[in-house]
Amino acid sequence: MASRLDRSPVAIWWRTIDRWFLAAFMTLMGLGIVLSFAASPAVAERIGLDSFHFATRQIFFTLPALAVMLAVSFLEAREVRRMALIMLCIALVLMVAVLYVGVEVKGARRWVSFAGVSVQPSEFLKPAFVIVCAWLFAEHQRQPDIPGNFMAMGLLGVVLALLVAQPDLGQTMLSLGTWGVMFFMAGMPWLWIIVLGGLGVGGALAAYTVFPHVAGRIDRFLTGEGDTFQVDMGREAVINGGWFGVGPGEGTVKRVIPDSHADFVFAVAGEEFGIIMCFLIMFLFAFIVLRGLNIALKEHDDFTRYAVAGLVVVFGLQSVINMGVNLQLLPAKGMTLPFISYGGSSQIAIAISMGMVLALTRKRPERRKSPGYPLTKHALAAE
Repeated sequence: MASRLDRSPVAIWWRTIDRWFLAAFMTLMGLGIVLSFAASPAVAERIGLDSFHFATRQIFFTLPALAVMLAVSFLEAREVRRMALIMLCIALVLMVAVLYVGVEVKGARRWVSFAGVSVQPSEFLKPAFVIVCAWLFAEHQRQPDIPGNFMAMGLLGVVLALLVAQPDLGQTMLSLGTWGVMFFMAGMPWLWIIVLGGLGVGGALAAYTVFPHVAGRIDRFLTGEGDTFQVDMGREAVINGGWFGVGPGEGTVKRVIPDSHADFVFAVAGEEFGIIMCFLIMFLFAFIVLRGLNIALKEHDDFTRYAVAGLVVVFGLQSVINMGVNLQLLPAKGMTLPFISYGGSSQIAIAISMGMVLALTRKRPERRKSPGYPLTKHALAAE
């Protein structure tokens, strides 16, 4: 433990970091590695790869993700804003590039390749989008003559248009829902709530009408007819595991799930480690979201309040969608379980997001003072 007299950057970081958040994030990363060893060998063998190909790559992705998360957590709020603005500009350029030179998978263009490394720009767009919108909302609150809310609406329109063009309707709904939560926290009038709610419903109906794959997924979810093999097997895996699971490596249903190491790793956790493990995973995600919202509600600074709330909401919504699909409670949608599912872009992007949460929730002298309270040199030195 660092001494209170130690003024090195690492010592100050350790004293000011939210250790509950840090412990929860690292626990999820550890579970991701454990569950990768449980879920991925069957997938690797089925496509002719070494049994632990995906498991070793999961470790390969997790180690730099952890380093990135810790590095970002050292930043100050203004540095987080600058980083997000740069990320947003790069991600928007790549989102446009994806439409022309992206790798097409199952009719969608979401990936761009650099020197053999595939990157999904939309994953990096999410945290940058949240931070920049939080800053715009906060600037409007600070100075009402600044059109921050309208600029945030314009940015939302650009982001949604690029996501629909891929098309990636899951990320579209995720971004829209998160933006709505932040706008609501920023004091959105009831008229806007009604208008945006109507637009959301209209957008969902339009997606059902325009995109056949969306209509197919919803119809299969509502009727149970058609190709529901993967979601049926996901639910079957959880049922097969019971309360305590069949044991590590003993799962059988996981062997026939095509994406057991990625979108359906939660089902594998249920089969091999039981419903108890599923509850533990759900508890960790709920803890992170509720703690983040609790901290945000107590925060005096508008930017920090909106940013922390937005980051934990997008984190929570993504996890709810993944687990809901695994349990056949939501229509099928390919979305990773944060920190646990296999994936390089997803791991690094989520690590950046949660590094921003750690950075913005660090204890600072001004947070223990009421707004406008003058800080002295002695008060700053005491921290």
